[in-house]
Amino acid sequence: MPFLASFSCLWCGAAHTVRATDDLEGWAQLCPECVGKAGDNGFLRFRLRQALTERSEAARGASAAPSAPPPTTARDPSTTTTTTAAAENPAAATMELRPDFDRAMIDYYEARAPEYDDWYLRRGRYARGAIHDAAWNAELDAAGRWLDALPWQGELVELAAGTGWWSPLLASRGELSLYDASPAALDRARDRLLAHRLRAHLHVRDVWAEPDRPVDGLFMGFWLSHVPRARLGEFLALARRWLKPGGRFAAIDSLPDPASGAGDHPEPTDDLAVRRLADGREFTIVKAYHTPDELAAALTEAGFTDIDVTVTGRFFVLASARAA
Repeated sequence: MPFLASFSCLWCGAAHTVRATDDLEGWAQLCPECVGKAGDNGFLRFRLRQALTERSEAARGASAAPSAPPPTTARDPSTTTTTTAAAENPAAATMELRPDFDRAMIDYYEARAPEYDDWYLRRGRYARGAIHDAAWNAELDAAGRWLDALPWQGELVELAAGTGWWSPLLASRGELSLYDASPAALDRARDRLLAHRLRAHLHVRDVWAEPDRPVDGLFMGFWLSHVPRARLGEFLALARRWLKPGGRFAAIDSLPDPASGAGDHPEPTDDLAVRRLADGREFTIVKAYHTPDELAAALTEAGFTDIDVTVTGRFFVLASARAA
């Protein structure tokens, strides 16, 4: 992360301006009060370690060069969410994706971010008539009530968070970190959290990246249907590694109803779907609808217990479990 002379603290959101370019606060983007709390907080300790490394590297670079670029000033010192392009795993800072990660999926969701919420809200091409839309809205509300009823607490992670439709609910229940491969989608998630006056840590991160710590809860919305059928077990095993013993897993995903997508989207075939944006661009992405029985079996195989997989009716499948 760059040195910032003025910034909004990544932990508490307080505005701070440093006095000199070698002040550690500017490299960590933490206010002095939060720097003093680092001994009790894993994220703060991580940021200080990174800041020390980055300041040292900058000093070595400055000694080899005649001049250094001026420090950058933060864009908005009044923000109340933590927003950074680096996950707590240092490798995520440069967004080093697995070689087999589907680049087309990232490109699709980066391009779709401005219109993604139209799908939730049944606007434009996603409006499918009064009867279908009423059923959709009722089931979306049921999915939200189901998610809210789960016993969330402690440190929570949301993978493939997208535009953050579910994030305010989770952020109100624990200390939330949002991860997604699309910076454009995370920008919208950040705006949603700000509108709710909630705080979370937002990071660009490959959903397949190995966990960097165990947490109390893990959620993903509409991601499992983008996992190839042959890799579902592999991904759920990774999800299990995210969790502390007894940690809570939950997912909401799609059922194969023709009225779920846009009116101009062809039905998926062979677990692949052609998705067309409002501007006419087309992307071919993985869309594998996993049945409740398939999800339950895969969760069992991955080491989960207390497994419950149900459906809302036509549109959504809901899965919850605990790490054994």
